[in-house]
Order: sequence, then structure tokens, then C-alpha cells
Amino acid sequence: MSVVVIVGAQWGDEGKGKIVDVLTEKADAVARYQGGHNAGHTVVINNEKFVLHIIPSGILHKGKTCIIGNGVVVEPKSLIEEMDGLIKRGIDIGENIFLSRSAHLIMPYHAAIEREQERRKGSKKIGTTGKGIGPAYVDKTARTGIRAGELLYPEVFKEKLKNNLACVNHLFKALYNAPAFDVDDIYSEYMRYAERLSGHIADTDVIVNRMIDENKNLLFEGAQGTLLDVDHGTYPYVTSSSSAAGGACTGLGVSPTKISSVIGVVKAYTTRVGEGPFPTEIKDSLGEKIREKGGEYGATTGRP
Repeated sequence: MSVVVIVGAQWGDEGKGKIVDVLTEKADAVARYQGGHNAGHTVVINNEKFVLHIIPSGILHKGKTCIIGNGVVVEPKSLIEEMDGLIKRGIDIGENIFLSRSAHLIMPYHAAIEREQERRKGSKKIGTTGKGIGPAYVDKTARTGIRAGELLYPEVFKEKLKNNLACVNHLFKALYNAPAFDVDDIYSEYMRYAERLSGHIADTDVIVNRMIDENKNLLFEGAQGTLLDVDHGTYPYVTSSSSAAGGACTGLGVSPTKISSVIGVVKAYTTRVGEGPFPTEIKDSLGEKIREKGGEYGATTGRP
């Protein structure tokens, strides 16, 4: 098995979670490399359904190392809620989840910005999940993002937050006519998250490459699908990250020469959630029947 990348070869919802679950039996570690909690991987174990949005599917198998890589954007509250949800259902997460200190954080203003942007676009909206994924990647590229590792340094975190809110609050007041965000409120909230997540934050690129050097079997779990890749998808109706196979290398800090194989997952029929071109869309009663029979609704948004 060695190092295997799993990608969706369509517009997402291809059934990647099921394939990852099958291959996880042979894997020592499973890693997410892009996207955020806009993803939705559905796995059924012992007739029990699990929908994971950010934690790798390997967490459902005892003893597997689960890694959230630097290419992922993380909303701490959602991550903690997902962890707690698994614990309540009897899943022992133990010390098996590692969050890259270089993964960028989704802040409260990111989701608010995305909602306002979609609202202002009207009929030309992209059809995002409204979870702040895109604006978080914008800040990452603009070099103003706040990373998970900075949760461990309160003074650094607060200084970056102050700088960002100076611009964000001006935007909300001048353009959106919306209330400003309070520095202290967000700071206090995220410091509570820091207490819970501090034991999971690590140099995941070091962990991944060490495991490769030790000839461990690794599974890299993609989110969304290749046709939603920010560079190679149906732009602008795409996600904000590199969801094609190459994203695994940059999103985890792994050389392309270390990848053993790439598995593309496809469905017998193609589906698409959100806006954008869909040349083979079936718009009559047959399409409705397939949707209902196959339960073709987005795992994250529930959209048809």
C-alpha cells in the first residue's frame, strides 16, 4: 500500500469515505490535506452512520493515526464538536488526532464575509457552504491568516487578531453596514479552544515524513472532487483549495516522489451540489427518482 492518495474524480459526493474506510484497514495513518468542514465523508460501520467533516475517516478504526494537514483550514469549534460527538458515540479518539500547527484557522468573520459576499452576488452566487472556507484561504494567500500553532502563543494570537479586525470591521461598517467584531470576545473564545486543542497541535509534516521513512502505510484523504479544484475545476464555480491529487503534496508537506499511487473515485452517475455548469444534468422525473433513490444530497449542506 505505502502512500496512497484518494481523490474524487467528479464534483464531490462520489463515495470517497467508503473507499477510504475499506483501505484504512491496511493503513497506519490517514491524513486530510485540503478543504475544511465544508467536506462531508459518510461512513457506515456496523450499520451505524458517521458523517465526518474534518477529522479523517481513520478515526473510526482503533489505533490509526489521524492527521489534519497544513493545507486544511480549521474552524476550532467545529473540530471540537466533531471530537466530542465521536466520544459520545463510543469512539476512542485518544491521542490519535494531530493538527498541523501550520493549518490556518477559520475565524468568525470569515463566515460572515462569505455570507455577505454571496448575498450581494444575488443570482450570480457561487453556491458556497457559507462556512468561511474561501475567506480563510484568502487570508492565507494574503499572508494575514492566523495559524493553529498561534493558539499556543496568546500574545501573538491577539496581536494578529487586532490587526485583522482593524480591516475587517472597517469593511463591515463601510460596505456591509453590519456590526463590528469585538477583539476580546473572539480572543476569549479562541483561548478556550486552545486549551482543548493544544495537545493535538504538532509538526504534522515531520510526523508524516517520519512514517514514510519507516515504511508505514499512509492514506491521504481528499475532500470535494477534482472538478472543484481551484486551478483545474470549473472556475469560478469551484472550492478554494487544491482538491486534485497534487494538493496532497503541498497540503501535507510530502514530496511527489513519495506518492505510491492515486485512486480516483467515481460514481456510476454524476452529481453536483451548488452552482456551476453541469452538462449531463437530468432535469426530468428520472433525475428526481435517481436523487431520491440514491439519497443524493450533500453530506455537509443537505442540498440536492
